[in-house]
Amino acid sequence: MSVVAKAAVLTTIGAQSPYAASSPLSVEELELRDPGPGEVLVRVGAAGICHSDLSVVDGVRPRPVPMVLGHEAAGVVEAVGPGVTHVGPGEHVVFSFVPACGDCVPCLSGRPALCERGAASNTAGTLLSGERPFTRLDGTAVNHHLGVSAFSERTVAAAASVVPVEEDLPWEHAALFGCALLTGVGAVLNTARVEPGSTAVVVGLGGVGLAAVMGARLAGCRRVVAVDLDPAKFDLAVAVGATDVVQSGDDAVAQVRERTGGGADYAFEAAGHPSALALAYAATGRGGTTVGIGLPHPDQSFALPALSLVAEERRLIGSYMGSAVPRRDIPRYVGLFRDGRMPVDRLAGATYPLERVNDAMDALASGAVARQLLVMD
Repeated sequence: MSVVAKAAVLTTIGAQSPYAASSPLSVEELELRDPGPGEVLVRVGAAGICHSDLSVVDGVRPRPVPMVLGHEAAGVVEAVGPGVTHVGPGEHVVFSFVPACGDCVPCLSGRPALCERGAASNTAGTLLSGERPFTRLDGTAVNHHLGVSAFSERTVAAAASVVPVEEDLPWEHAALFGCALLTGVGAVLNTARVEPGSTAVVVGLGGVGLAAVMGARLAGCRRVVAVDLDPAKFDLAVAVGATDVVQSGDDAVAQVRERTGGGADYAFEAAGHPSALALAYAATGRGGTTVGIGLPHPDQSFALPALSLVAEERRLIGSYMGSAVPRRDIPRYVGLFRDGRMPVDRLAGATYPLERVNDAMDALASGAVARQLLVMD
């Protein structure tokens, strides 16, 4: 059996902006098969537009095409396949973009964000089962994006990719927990394990960077310095927890060091560019920790003063999906939002229907403040 669903399909990569003109994504009717063993069929409520989606469109992170994009989303389960027990029809869920198999060494070590099978299937454009549940009406297989493919009215995902949430959580808020919050807050709480009373700097104020700002305040940082090229983002950064804002430029490192008393205890790079990572590292103080969150082009690298790693006991570490355990962390973060301790609703920006997906991509590429969302329901 199958259903027909409208979805935004990327056919070629490397399109030039404005995307409203080049139209890299076309909305098509696709056939979507029923969920198989260990899978769920979800009607999508809303999906965030993230730089990880844009990086597939512009070719920074190549993926097999044709592909239904979208990985940050929430929806309602309509059907489950054999063997699915932790979620059922009618339940609202948030997607996780790494489907954890539960059997590989990282999963068994409590690090499902590094799941080996999940990484392999995400790269191949399949579900954990190795299958592609979307097909064009002519029978051509369409690839999955990060196990989710949420730029669609409906999608099939591994049950390991969904986490139940309360039904009264608005779609536009719920979707953000699947990537921006999971990644940004997780980098602070899980990866860096920031200590109360410390200082932090966040470089890059997209959805993930703003979530890291929230996480730093939640962790009890006494100073949280937000850095970005675009000062239009500063008001929102302050609204979600920044104590100081600095425009990226020649004197940004000096400004951060001055405001943190000689360098931040923790620095988080969320721009996905080597120059931003270099800035974050340079703004970190002696004994400090620099955390890379953004995803740069795979060919890019950066240099650092190697002596500082030893002589100043610095740490440089990476954080993927916020080192999260989604079934633990998503409900935890939703609870903190409900308690008024994380202003997640401030991150939700403009909403678009599925048919305007290319306009939403243009808004993201132009540096729009807050998260752009496709609303299906």
